[in-house]
Amino acid sequence: MENDNTVLLNPPLFALDKDAPLHYAGEICGFRVHNGPGGSGSAQFEAVVLDRSTGEGLVRSKEPLDCESQKEHSFTIQAYDCGEGPDGTNSKKSHKATVHVRVNDVNEFSPVFVERRYEASVPEGRLFDRIVRVEAVDADCSPQYSQICFYDIITPNVPFTIDNDGNIKNTEPLDSKRQRVHSFWVTAFDCGKNRAQADAQVIVTVKPSCKPGWIGWTKRIEYTPGSGSIPLFPNLHLETCEETVWNIQATVELQTGHIGKGCDRDSYSDRSVRRLCGAVRGEVELLPPPSPATNWTAAVPTLPSSDSSLVFSFNGSTHVAVVPDSVASAVSGDHFTLQLWMRRGGASTQPPANQARGSRKEEETIICSTVKNDDSYSHYSLSVHGCRLSLFYWPDVSSARPVKFLWKLEQVCDSEWHHLSLSVQFPSVTLYVDGVTFDPALIHDNGAIPNPAPHQRLVIGACWELEEKPKDIVNNTMPETKDTGEVHTMFVGYKGLLSGVTVRPGNVEPHSVVECLYACREGLDFGDLETLGSGMKVHVNPSQSVLVLEGDDIESFNRAVQQVTYRNSLRFATPGVRPLKLTTSLRCFSEESCLSLRQLEGYLVVLQPDAPQISLSGVGPHLARPAAEFEGPQGVPLFPELRIVCSLSHAVNTAAQGMEGGALMSDAVAHTLDGCEVQPLGEELNPEREELLVDMEALKERGLDIINTTAYIAITGAESISVYEDVLRSIRYRLAKGSARFERRFRLSCSEMNGRYTSNELTLEVNFLHSLDSLYHPSHLLASQQQFLHPSHHTGELSGHTLPNPHRNSVVPGAATVIIMVCVGFLVVMVILGVFRIRSIHRRSEGGGGGKEGSNQWDDSALTIIVNPMETYENRMGIATDMEGECDDEEEVVDSPDDTSDDQRIIIKKEGRDSAPRRY
Repeated sequence: MENDNTVLLNPPLFALDKDAPLHYAGEICGFRVHNGPGGSGSAQFEAVVLDRSTGEGLVRSKEPLDCESQKEHSFTIQAYDCGEGPDGTNSKKSHKATVHVRVNDVNEFSPVFVERRYEASVPEGRLFDRIVRVEAVDADCSPQYSQICFYDIITPNVPFTIDNDGNIKNTEPLDSKRQRVHSFWVTAFDCGKNRAQADAQVIVTVKPSCKPGWIGWTKRIEYTPGSGSIPLFPNLHLETCEETVWNIQATVELQTGHIGKGCDRDSYSDRSVRRLCGAVRGEVELLPPPSPATNWTAAVPTLPSSDSSLVFSFNGSTHVAVVPDSVASAVSGDHFTLQLWMRRGGASTQPPANQARGSRKEEETIICSTVKNDDSYSHYSLSVHGCRLSLFYWPDVSSARPVKFLWKLEQVCDSEWHHLSLSVQFPSVTLYVDGVTFDPALIHDNGAIPNPAPHQRLVIGACWELEEKPKDIVNNTMPETKDTGEVHTMFVGYKGLLSGVTVRPGNVEPHSVVECLYACREGLDFGDLETLGSGMKVHVNPSQSVLVLEGDDIESFNRAVQQVTYRNSLRFATPGVRPLKLTTSLRCFSEESCLSLRQLEGYLVVLQPDAPQISLSGVGPHLARPAAEFEGPQGVPLFPELRIVCSLSHAVNTAAQGMEGGALMSDAVAHTLDGCEVQPLGEELNPEREELLVDMEALKERGLDIINTTAYIAITGAESISVYEDVLRSIRYRLAKGSARFERRFRLSCSEMNGRYTSNELTLEVNFLHSLDSLYHPSHLLASQQQFLHPSHHTGELSGHTLPNPHRNSVVPGAATVIIMVCVGFLVVMVILGVFRIRSIHRRSEGGGGGKEGSNQWDDSALTIIVNPMETYENRMGIATDMEGECDDEEEVVDSPDDTSDDQRIIIKKEGRDSAPRRY
């Protein structure tokens, strides 16, 4: 009993001695208390003798007992007699008895609420079984006083009620317009009718009618290139309207199939991207652009592509590319890397007539090859069958058994662009799809089958049955076979699109290089996996176009959705719209009443990136050098002081700086050019007289490619601006001896991102300076006469050259200005005389009534008059008298007989319509 030292034992404490009624020996002199299992005993209790003759005793506690501290106590007690005399000599002890003490409780504590304030939110217009539950506890130890018997709402006139378990519910539908917040007080009573020490407050907020679904969805999302990763749904959260769900799954889908080949990748050419990623060179292109040298792709139709690459369409029947043996032999060996872009079902196809029977009727062969390796032949074929990709490899057709590698891939049958990279180091085979590694799902021995005929052949888009010798393919078209029951060569064609099919013999590329080459630069991502709540799962497909979230807690799920991001690592991302979809699936405890959410659709808009401004400068509009320098062995550099600067122009918010309006700021940035072109204006270069010199060793060392024609020189390859500056500064223009005229013009332009951004066009006019001695030298004049007397061989030489401007020609002495002016006046006089002569001849021909024609008539359909500007005034006067000599239909050459060193020639040339110079 609490706060009482006496322990009431049941049965009472008695000790009996068989020596009774002997004095001392039959009497009980005392009790000893021993500690029990719980530690209770002598420290807390004691036992005293009430009657020595009867052995009655009493147990009492040494200090007050507390039920809340310890409800029960257990200890042992032992009695002993008085011995043989008053001094207790030879006293005897009894056996030990166990005593259990239960402490009775008193109602000394009142109930206490766990929370002082309870809040809840409910939608309007509904009756709920429970809105909120309040809870109170009592510190008493006994069930009688520690239990809460009932709760009570002490605030009158509220539309709520509470049961004995503390559950509060509404008694009528709530209306948010009439009262948005309800506040009332509740109390609690224990079974001893003690009231709670402090009452609890309950606040119920009434929400307007709830519509389950996503709240905060933004249909249009803008992305500025260069922003890195941005959250797609920063304010999105799921509202279930108090519906209890145990599983939530959301699928975010980003559609990028219309951007390039499946997604945004580097806009450089394939060759440039390979160089930027550090790939090993030496690949052989199996589907090159059709040309006289690569005519095996001429019969395969091509389709336009958004990334300027060449796309070939195969229909599974008539479209086949048979690679020549000279090319196939260059890719032999059991170590090679096969790479290609593919898209199933992209072509308009018809089922082939010869593909109607057999177990392989649905298998489509992409590439089929039998090549010679030293003294043996190896065979492999890459095929697709449904959503399976298979590589059939036969290392030695004469001895080894074939092996088949199988992969089960969604990318093979989703009708989207994907890049496949197959690295073969037999017996090891590695497959990369869009830069992601995939292990074979199955590898098995194909067993004993007939050996293929030892004939070298490489076919794109089809294959032949291995039982027979391959039939000839005429004009790259597969022959059709008739179903006569006989064994025929049967072709299994590929239906779809292919691009960039290459094979590179030798060691395979590292994974990092393959990922750099073909991984998508845009996609979905998750912000911070460390912040992912417990029970949440995130899955992203290899192409990062689909992200799946799964969880069981709404709050954790909402936080996870807000972490979904879009990233694009390209500085100049491809602008355009990317459709976006969000599909949600909920699972509830009650499947019948579970919510069904509609699919949300929106779109991500990648804005136009700040266009780089590629500026070419440092080259004047004129380059004047003596003709002898151009005729030297090294020629003359065309762009010795060329400077290339790339900058980005972007808008600046000047309002924040106290300025009105906006402005454009240009920041110089480090760019990578991928091509520059030098083009002669006017006629193309004449290889016999002029040429552009380029340091081929420097180009090869830097890994740049060059296309050198008479119409232009194109230097291609992704490299830094400084490298292109050095290469372009080294370009020299050289002339053959005696080929210099007066001027030649060139145009220089550069580009980056596969021609997406171009520079300004820099035009340079090259002037050839002649000395007076060279102009008066007889040999020079003789060479000039030989050229002009045979115009049919040089009809295009003069179209790109004009007479020198007297203001530019620095070698003409200042005193000659007067002579030149006199020459111009004399030329005008000669033209007037010529006009009068034509009119007089015309009148005589009319008067003769159709007399002489031909040789005596001057045809003035087209006049080209060339004079020597250095001729003296006196010699020109002599020529005026000789102009009345003989005249030819095609041209007239008048020479002065007096001074052959200062010979003046006037050429009047008739030009027909077909003699116009060809323009580039």
